[in-house]
Amino acid sequence: MTETHEADDGVERDAVPSGAVERDVTEIRVGGADGYPVIVGHGVIDQVPELLGARVANVLIVHAPPLAAVAEQLRSTLNERGRTAIIAEVPDAEAGKRVEVAAFCWQIMGQADFTRTDAVIGIGGGAVTDLAGFVAATWLRGVQWLAVPTTVLGMVDASVGGKTGINTNEGKNLVGSFWAPRAVLADLELVRTLPRNEILTGFAEIVKAGFIAEPEILDIIERDVDRATDPGTPEFRRLMELAIRVKARVVSADFTEQGQREILNYGHTLGHAIEHAERYQWRHGAAVSVGLVFVAELARLTGHLDDATVDRHRTILESLSLPTTYPAGRWEGLLATMQRDKKARAGMLRFIILDGLAKPIVLEGPEPALLFAAYQEIAS
Repeated sequence: MTETHEADDGVERDAVPSGAVERDVTEIRVGGADGYPVIVGHGVIDQVPELLGARVANVLIVHAPPLAAVAEQLRSTLNERGRTAIIAEVPDAEAGKRVEVAAFCWQIMGQADFTRTDAVIGIGGGAVTDLAGFVAATWLRGVQWLAVPTTVLGMVDASVGGKTGINTNEGKNLVGSFWAPRAVLADLELVRTLPRNEILTGFAEIVKAGFIAEPEILDIIERDVDRATDPGTPEFRRLMELAIRVKARVVSADFTEQGQREILNYGHTLGHAIEHAERYQWRHGAAVSVGLVFVAELARLTGHLDDATVDRHRTILESLSLPTTYPAGRWEGLLATMQRDKKARAGMLRFIILDGLAKPIVLEGPEPALLFAAYQEIAS
C-alpha cells in the first residue's frame, strides 16, 4: 500500500516509495517541509511511473522539440500502465518561457479535465523544467510535477530547488513561484548525446558551485578538463553530484530565498542582464560565466579577494571555452536591467561576492563608480 500525506500547500501527494533507487544510483535529498529526492544515475527515467504515485490519472508531458522521441516513449509507457498521458511540445530554451506557452499548456490541461491529483512532467533543459514547474504551480493553485532535466545546466541547477518561472519583456524569471517537484530524475544517459558546447555551457553552474562552496570541483576541472567534461567518466559524474549536493544543501536550509539561498546568485546579477541584452540568444551558462568574472573583479576592488583567486576564475572558465569578457559600450544598458532585477531590493543592487574561496557574502549598494571599474576589467 502506498502511503499518502497532505503538505502545507494543501495538495495531497502519495509519499515517494522507498526502495525505488537501484544500484549505482545516487539519491540526493532536498530537505525542508516538502522535501524530495534528486535521483542521479543511468536509466533513471524508467522510475517515472512509480514516482508519480497511484492516484495520478492524467499526465501532461512538456518537452522541447529535440526530446520528442524521449517524450513519446514515456507517453507510451504511461498509457500502457493505465494513465492518460498527453504531450505538449514547446519551444526550446528561453523562447519557451513565455506566458503564451504557459497558456498553451493550461489550455491542454483544461480541455483534458486535469484535477489536483494529476501531474506535469518536464523533459528538457532548465528552461523547459522552469516552465513545466510554473504550469504545475499555477494550475488549480498547484499540482504535483516531476522534473527530468536533460542538460548539465538543468541537472545541477535549474531543476533542483523548486524555483519555477517564466520571462517577461522586462527581464528573466520576474514571474514565478516556489513549487517543489515530487522528484528530479537526472538521467546521465540523456547527457551523452548532447553537443559538446552544450555540455560546456552547463559547466558554468558547476564552476559557480566550486567557488562558493565546494573547491574539490575546481581541483577536478584543473587536473584534467577533458575527463571532467566527458559524460562517460567517473570525474564527470563526481562533478555532477558535487554540484547537485551544493544546491540541495543550500535549498534545504532556505527554500524561499530568505537568506542563505542568495549565495546561489553568484555571477547571476550581471549574467541575467547579459541574457536580456542579448535577447536570450546567449546560453545561460555563457552569460553566467562573464558574470562570475565580473563579481570576482568586484571582490578584488573591494579588498575581499586576492589576485590568484580572481585569476583562477578566468583560467578555469576559459579552459571550458566559456566567455569571460563583454563589449565595453554596453554598461549603461546592463546597469539599468540589473536595477530592475528581482535580486535588487528597494532599488538597491545586491551582489554575491567572495570573501575568500568558498566564503560568499553579500555586497549591498556598491557605488556606481566601483561597479563601472569592475566592468572595465571584463570589457573587450
